[in-house]
Amino acid sequence: MRWGEQLLFREKVHQQYPDLWSLKIVRKRFPFILKYLKDGEAVLEIGAFNRELGERIKKYCPRIQYKSMDIDPTYLHDYASLEEIEETFDMILLFEVIEHLNREKGRGLARKICELLKSGGRVILTTPNVYTPGQYWKDVSHETPYHYEELGGLFLSEGFESIEIYRLFSEPFLRYFFRVCLFSSLFHFLGIDFTKSILLVARKG
Repeated sequence: MRWGEQLLFREKVHQQYPDLWSLKIVRKRFPFILKYLKDGEAVLEIGAFNRELGERIKKYCPRIQYKSMDIDPTYLHDYASLEEIEETFDMILLFEVIEHLNREKGRGLARKICELLKSGGRVILTTPNVYTPGQYWKDVSHETPYHYEELGGLFLSEGFESIEIYRLFSEPFLRYFFRVCLFSSLFHFLGIDFTKSILLVARKG
């Protein structure tokens, strides 16, 4: 996709979320996932590591059809690559994954996720918040930093109908209280943030 075309999608995101501070804070990732999930749906987790998330989901949604994919062979997974997958899903989850790919592979991942989702399906993903000092650069295997406008624009440009973007902060309440209630003005002034990740929800039409 040409850069000018991608800018148009970024502008759509900017109109929806004019600045970082317009992104609401999500306190806990797991309850957030459950709000978007119905028991009995098919779920794929990309970069699933030890499949712990799938086990947690099954405690609340026992009829869920959970599948996992990871290139790391340490744990047993349903798939070792996206190319193996022929079924479709109601929800796809991937957390702190897309930043490990270069720009073109990241676009290919967004396109493949859209293909693997059923009509009306959702993807929920996170990536390091580039406004939080050191959050992206702490891992040498990171290849592509994503501003929230770039991330949202990427998924809109690859066929998703709508997006929601949030800031994710899962620290204990006192840390949340001090940062939000006492130091938020300072963060605004400095143009930096304290939330560790950007959380995206994209829905396929």
